[in-house]
Amino acid sequence: MQDIPEIQPAPPLLVVLSGPSGVGKDAALTELKKFDRPWHFVVTATTRPQRPGEREGVDYIFLDHGTFSAMKDRSEFLECAQVYGRWYGVPRSQVLQGFQEGKDVILKIDVQGADTVRRLAPGAVFIFMLPASFQELHQRLSGRMTESSPEMDLRLKTAGEEMKRSSEFEYRVVNQDGNLARAVAEIDAIITAEKCRSEPRQAGLI
Repeated sequence: MQDIPEIQPAPPLLVVLSGPSGVGKDAALTELKKFDRPWHFVVTATTRPQRPGEREGVDYIFLDHGTFSAMKDRSEFLECAQVYGRWYGVPRSQVLQGFQEGKDVILKIDVQGADTVRRLAPGAVFIFMLPASFQELHQRLSGRMTESSPEMDLRLKTAGEEMKRSSEFEYRVVNQDGNLARAVAEIDAIITAEKCRSEPRQAGLI
């Protein structure tokens, strides 16, 4: 009788969720966290002020400039960048923790940061979230009322440039107003399909 090789579980994935500011990445992650999946959600560190309703260590790790700079000097970030005058960074410890627990690691990051992660982890899964239209994105950003007009203009200009780069990502998910559930279901389906590959994907994190 022919021996059948034992099927090994797929190694943990590194899933990168990116897209322009205001597209709904945070809202999608909030819904994904409700799923019963072996996922580890990376918490990004930032020097920007904490917004009403945001929770320390859950939505972001809020740091002062001195602390952030010291971590940067010690190479404690997988990647970090200055965006709209604020620093954002992905703590390496957050990613490694998920891998050590055998969980798929989900990382929300901007397009600039995704470029860095693509070099460090070429086997990661890259998903780009798009609005149904640029007008929808404008309305979402305007509804926040947390940015001044010059910063709003900069975000919209940057978003337009970022959306042109969606073809650089393996998957695109449209987050249409009023239909977040569909976008979340598609992200879940992408991760599920990746776990079923006959040749498992290796994140290859450097």
